[in-house]
Amino acid sequence: MKRGDLILIGIVLIAALAFIVPRYLNGDESEKNHIQNRVVHIEVDGKPYKTLPLTEEEQLVTINTDKGFNQIKIHDGGVQMIDADCPDKLCLGFGFVTRPGQQIVCLPHRVSVFIGVDSGEELEVDDVVG
Repeated sequence: MKRGDLILIGIVLIAALAFIVPRYLNGDESEKNHIQNRVVHIEVDGKPYKTLPLTEEEQLVTINTDKGFNQIKIHDGGVQMIDADCPDKLCLGFGFVTRPGQQIVCLPHRVSVFIGVDSGEELEVDDVVG
């Protein structure tokens, strides 16, 4: 190994530590999410339908619209869409969401389910498609 190789390895190690050490000192990100008061917001046609606390206990919510129905299940600190009568059933593929900002959308029924923080402040929206 030449002197230049050792300098390059040293620079790469310093850069790697610069990313790892702050994350280690700030603690676990998922623990911070559990400390906050999180809620599940349900919207139909872009209008608020219901807001529920995100709990460990199981809650089933059925959303009936003139376009069809969706059923969501809140449990273990997260939410998932478990049933819908839409033709493509893509909303069932979103899985189990647990972090603020994540959402589940059923386009045929115009139902949106997302996790927010119950602190009076709204999450910043990146973009809105009409």
